[in-house]
Amino acid sequence: MQPFTTQDLFLHQKLTDVHCAPGADLAAATVRSVDPGRSRYVSCIWAFSADKPPRQLTRGPGLDQSPRCSPSGDQLAFLSNRAGGVQQLYIMPLGAGEARQVGPREQSVSNLRWMPDGASLLVTASVSVNPDNHGQCGKPPAPSSSSSSSSSTNAPEVCWRLPYKSDGVGYILNRQFHLFRTGLDGSQQRLTHGAFDVMAFEPSPDGRHIAYSRTREGRYAHCTDLWVCDSEGANHRRLTFGHAIVQQQAWSPDGRWIAFTGAEQEGDGQTSLYLLEFATGQVARLGSPDLEVAAGLALQWHANSQQLLLVRAFHGRHEIVSISVAGGQLATLVAGDRQFGVFGWNGANFFYSADTPCQPSELFACASDGQGERQISQLNAWWHAREPLKLEARRFRVPDGAGGLETIEGWLLRPAGQQGPAPLLCDVHGGPGAYALLDYDTNVYWQALCSSGWSVLMLNAVGSSSFGRAFCERLSGHWGELDLPQHLAAVRQLQGEGVCDERVAIAGKSYGGFFTSWAIGHCDSFRAAVVMAPVGNLETHYGTSDGGYYADPFYVDTVPGFDRQRARALSPLQHIEKATTPTLFLHGKNDERCPKNQSEELFVSLYRAGDIPAELVLYPGEDHHFLGEGAPPCRLDAANRIINWVTSFVGSASAPVHKEQEHQPARQVEPVMD
Repeated sequence: MQPFTTQDLFLHQKLTDVHCAPGADLAAATVRSVDPGRSRYVSCIWAFSADKPPRQLTRGPGLDQSPRCSPSGDQLAFLSNRAGGVQQLYIMPLGAGEARQVGPREQSVSNLRWMPDGASLLVTASVSVNPDNHGQCGKPPAPSSSSSSSSSTNAPEVCWRLPYKSDGVGYILNRQFHLFRTGLDGSQQRLTHGAFDVMAFEPSPDGRHIAYSRTREGRYAHCTDLWVCDSEGANHRRLTFGHAIVQQQAWSPDGRWIAFTGAEQEGDGQTSLYLLEFATGQVARLGSPDLEVAAGLALQWHANSQQLLLVRAFHGRHEIVSISVAGGQLATLVAGDRQFGVFGWNGANFFYSADTPCQPSELFACASDGQGERQISQLNAWWHAREPLKLEARRFRVPDGAGGLETIEGWLLRPAGQQGPAPLLCDVHGGPGAYALLDYDTNVYWQALCSSGWSVLMLNAVGSSSFGRAFCERLSGHWGELDLPQHLAAVRQLQGEGVCDERVAIAGKSYGGFFTSWAIGHCDSFRAAVVMAPVGNLETHYGTSDGGYYADPFYVDTVPGFDRQRARALSPLQHIEKATTPTLFLHGKNDERCPKNQSEELFVSLYRAGDIPAELVLYPGEDHHFLGEGAPPCRLDAANRIINWVTSFVGSASAPVHKEQEHQPARQVEPVMD
């Protein structure tokens, strides 16, 4: 057996989307991999069956994704950049034949759905606008601006509303995303107009209406509402008024209900389930307030329109559940110590990818009652040649912040059969209203560290979602104050059990980066730290992040205002100069969620405070998601730097690291050329 290495990320194939042909034993899935040049990704679409061998439907080049089977089950629509430009719409026979582009556009297509009759599709596509017109068509440009400025790559970026930028995109007020109806012959009809973006949409079962979520017009566009229009783009009306966020929507087969996910408060990261009765417009929560829908995994209606099938996030795991419209009774159908990356249902079988650090991305199928689960893909045979790892669900007794104790949960990853104390990496998840993610792509350094004898702890401390609203919301206004004692108590418990010794390092990204910075400014329990894309200064994050202006008041617990004094007190920047832990900072240079100044402020302050080893690495062209979604060379470099940094500074079990210790340079990272 071979050890895991960071180079394995070039072997891994990941399922990123799945869609089931109605009434047929076929699931069309997107499979992403790294191309042989190792500088970019490619993705192809495969057809999987619960009982037949899989077959590859497309071969690129480029990114083929977002497959959608036609209502009759004989055609496949998908999006692709195979022509070398922006993403476009393609259609191909599901039996045999070549794909053809439908409706060529200058702008990118971002989403698609079939109309129920199969004669046309709905898509969202970008539309260029002049930002001097403040989102309104037909308004003359401002006198100081050029009429052609909006089409120039060096055009002024006029900011007249919030948000004016988005992570992974940058400036966004020079385009809008609108809804179009596209015929199979390429004919097009625009259905929405206005200073807003259409985010998601779904036609009614009879094809007469289209439900869609869209951003608001005016000064603030971060909130989204549910709207409906006729299939020809007439009679637009708003359906929801009490929600800050409306996400995916799904019509019941009888057309009576529209189920949707969302949140009632700005900044709330927990996704709840709601039901709207179309005839009356009445909206109600479906299920308890503690029911959390796993983000990005589609809602599925049972044919009787009396039950919804969905993936819920529960105690850091994903479960397929059914919930009844009448009464909200919940039944768990598929469970386990894992999370799902994709999810689909064809009326007879569920199709889903199961993610844990001990197995790669593969597609599974089971019957609608959860019975007969089997793996139906073999995308990552290389994994079985690696040394086995073991994932354990653990419970810890920790301080509850009110003078008592409570039990929290987490995951411990280590080599199978490992005995005796080992070095430990405490890896802190983002959010904080989230939970430890178990997929391989996000954390390729975990497996490589474990192959070197390390253990990795992923704790779901107070503030984590999927454990009930009270547990999650208790951390608001107390970032770092309530969860640091819990992490330290969990480490002490593992030390008492002989799992680890004093060789403990800490790492985290986003909120995990905040926490890591906070921890090293408040204790000396960690011998090495890796801070990635952090919130380091809440006061400056409020005005520089794409979502800080509405999320930070929620997290600081001062809604509707933003208490700068409280924000400063909760900022790691106020304490970083007390740190004695060698610290590596990693940040995407184009990050708009936690802009690079958050790492820069921390790094400069720590570096100038003394002689503590510290390094800052910026990745040009990368955004907030550089660690799991960045270019392959970036991901490789970051994973190597994490491993080299923590292994260089943990020292031995009897040799603590002191402030005056000289920095021993990490091993040279071999560059990967484009």
